[in-house]
Parts: sequence; C-alpha cells; structure tokens
Amino acid sequence: MRRWDFVAAYLQGELEPGEVVYCHPPPGYATIGADGRPRLCRVQRPIYGMAQAGRRWQRTLFPWLEAQ
Repeated sequence: MRRWDFVAAYLQGELEPGEVVYCHPPPGYATIGADGRPRLCRVQRPIYGMAQAGRRWQRTLFPWLEAQ
C-alpha cells in the first residue's frame, strides 16, 4: 500500500454494539423541531473528531494488518 487517507479511514470503524452516540445537527439544519424541542442526530459511524473515532478505527484496522 502506498497511500493512506486517514480522514476517510475514520469512517470505516464501527461503533460498539449497543453504543449510542448523538450530536448536534450541522450548520444549516434546523436545530429546533416542530414540537419546539431541540433536535439531535444519532451517529451511525464514528466521525472524524469524535473522541471514540480513532479507537474504533484502530480496532478495525489492526486485525486486518496482522492478517497480512
């Protein structure tokens, strides 16, 4: 392998089974729902910048590297 795209690689990790992570909506999206309550977004994959993202990606990458 010659190149690595580490920013995109963070999206290849998986959250732990049962782990639920929420974040605020990105700029430009409504932050208040029609019912007047604040909106949150459920994260389905680790996102670059999350505290868990590096560890989740590491758990995906290392077994693959060891198998090579």
